[in-house]
Amino acid sequence: MEKIQMEDNLEIDHDKIKKIMEIKLKYLRGEISLELAKEEMITSVKNVTAQEFAICEQYLQQYGITDDELAERMDEILQIFDGILTSNKIDVKLGHPIITYLEEVKAIRNVLIEAKNMLNKKFIKNQWAEVYDNLEEINIHFSRKQNQLYPALEGKGFDKPSKVMWTLENNIKDIIKKAKEYLDRDEDEKFLNIQNEVIEMIEDMMIKEEEILYPTSMDLLDHEDFIKMRKGDDEIGYCLIEKPPYYKEDEVKKDENASNNELLKDLAKVLQKHGIFNKEDNEVLDVSQGKLTLKQINLIFKHLQVDLSYVDENEIVKFYSDTKHRVFPRSAGVIGRKVQNCHPRESVHMVEEIIRAFRAGEQDQAEFWLEIGGKFIYIIYNAVRDEEGNFRGVLEMMQDVTKIRGLQGSQRLLSWTNKKQESKKDEISGEVIKNQYGLTKETVIGDLVKKYPFLKEFLLNLSTKFSKLKNPVLFKTMASIATLDMISERGGFEVEELISKITEEINSRN
Repeated sequence: MEKIQMEDNLEIDHDKIKKIMEIKLKYLRGEISLELAKEEMITSVKNVTAQEFAICEQYLQQYGITDDELAERMDEILQIFDGILTSNKIDVKLGHPIITYLEEVKAIRNVLIEAKNMLNKKFIKNQWAEVYDNLEEINIHFSRKQNQLYPALEGKGFDKPSKVMWTLENNIKDIIKKAKEYLDRDEDEKFLNIQNEVIEMIEDMMIKEEEILYPTSMDLLDHEDFIKMRKGDDEIGYCLIEKPPYYKEDEVKKDENASNNELLKDLAKVLQKHGIFNKEDNEVLDVSQGKLTLKQINLIFKHLQVDLSYVDENEIVKFYSDTKHRVFPRSAGVIGRKVQNCHPRESVHMVEEIIRAFRAGEQDQAEFWLEIGGKFIYIIYNAVRDEEGNFRGVLEMMQDVTKIRGLQGSQRLLSWTNKKQESKKDEISGEVIKNQYGLTKETVIGDLVKKYPFLKEFLLNLSTKFSKLKNPVLFKTMASIATLDMISERGGFEVEELISKITEEINSRN
């Protein structure tokens, strides 16, 4: 076996690994049965750690075992190790990213227990709808793994989670979506018949995470990796749990300002390398059309109405714009990552085809549009070329164009979309709307729904324009920043009218 990068980060018994590989390959090639493979593994190896299992998965690619085959046969492979797969207890403080994942696993299991219990009771649609609202939050759990944990593991040479687990996660999201569609269409029998499969697939993933992924992550990654990971976790959000405390809070607080200016620092390094920049934030730079400081460049990117991502000519993600309202969640973990590993395996061929066509000069742009959660998303990829026409990468631009598509006629007169009061006094008095719940235009929707959970469903029924609340990932993202003033504008209400309706609904429930 040729040496692989994972060996540099793990202490391994090469003779033991060689024996494990021999048995696995004989089974995968059809030379021995599953029972015989299990028997040989018990006799020859006796016990296998999560780390040994993981490194053997990585070695398989040297023997022509594709990621497709590995994903399809993962359950069979795990059966070979039934009863002999061991892992050390993870003992770290609350707030450590791995502990956070494990806390989410517990919360997800509680939802599965509730679902199992309900299978033995009379079918009540609203109760099942609540279960599936919770179950859909697993998307956040998967998204954080894909954007935070997997990139860190790739950096240590372990890319099988990105290539194999991501596919299994997509399968889970698909079956949850399918079951939810049955429920919404009142196809009760089909909905109930699929529940055991939903529960089994999710539980199976939780076992893979607990027994293999997280123990291996603890051995492969170091303290600094987890500190960096924790800083980006909040950008994605959390599944069925409250925001955890900071890991090593003293160190994190020390670096908070630096974290907020990661784009500025990264760009400064590039400019310094080429002798253009001398570390001063206020130094004026000659850009293609104008003169800007680095701070101004950073602010421009933060205030764009489109999401930008840039992949260089080596197919490495180098940048994304850190806007307030991204269409899809991103975290700093994607920077420096191969772009192929930022997409589910099923769509990698499309990514590679776009890059190939751009690199060869056959095409200069590719367009896509899709409807998700009541929003119409427009995506365009442009080939980036220098003055000599050399391929220098791909620029992705993404925008929610739902509002734009609905515009008609002309607007030639000034009309503020977010009217401000003429004076501070007027502003203060305008915010004070008489109601016993203290609701104002500055009330944050996340705080409100947390206190009155029924308001989420109420808002969905109030206006179709609130449909984005159905998407747990998007709701999690906007809940901490969207005010009643902001969502009233989206829903087509005056803020006073919306507050009045919410107040009436709360009163009716008391």
